[in-house]
Amino acid sequence: MSKLVMSPRRCTRTGCSRPAVATLTYAYADLTAVVGPLASFAEPHSYDLCEEHALRLTVPRGWEVLRSVGELPAPLPHSDDLEALADAVREAARVEPAPLGGEGDAATGRRGHLRVVRPPTR
Repeated sequence: MSKLVMSPRRCTRTGCSRPAVATLTYAYADLTAVVGPLASFAEPHSYDLCEEHALRLTVPRGWEVLRSVGELPAPLPHSDDLEALADAVREAARVEPAPLGGEGDAATGRRGHLRVVRPPTR
């Protein structure tokens, strides 16, 4: 099962608009391309890649590709999907308030997961 990554960053490959899940960095002195988890911040000399481009990356002859071990995290769903999910959660959490309990010092009432304790009357 892959972890979800919240990223507004997109794949830097031309014509690709998929969400980025990995970062590509070159070590020119070692003739190595390193593909790892998405970096916390976009760096000027690194490239954000979607899952497809991270997995299909090829390098020139004589170069080596180092990939991080394990699955690449899955991007979060589109914001419209997140809004629909948030609306569904809000709707499910809506509960009718229960009427307050009896009279006197011990009068309490419940509303959802909260309990109201009335102060003693004088």
